[in-house]
Amino acid sequence: MSEHRTSHDVSALFDGEGRLTAIPRKAARREQLLSHLARTLFEPGRAYTEREVNGALRGVHDDCPALRRYLVTSGHMTRTRDGSAYHRACAA
Repeated sequence: MSEHRTSHDVSALFDGEGRLTAIPRKAARREQLLSHLARTLFEPGRAYTEREVNGALRGVHDDCPALRRYLVTSGHMTRTRDGSAYHRACAA
């Protein structure tokens, strides 16, 4: 699937103000969203605090803890063992 088509596909998940209408329940659809969020909200090679990650995610949806957890468990973001830093995964 091309980058353009993926971006187009996830655009249906957002309202006119750029906010998610809901976090998809279907794993494949959620994976598309997580890939999009990782690419568009986080720079590769940069460390983020949990507060910074929450701030970026809160810009698109109020349930930033769920999105943060999904990003880490799906492998789009990594987190240090002590939770002090988050990084975008290289393949995101």
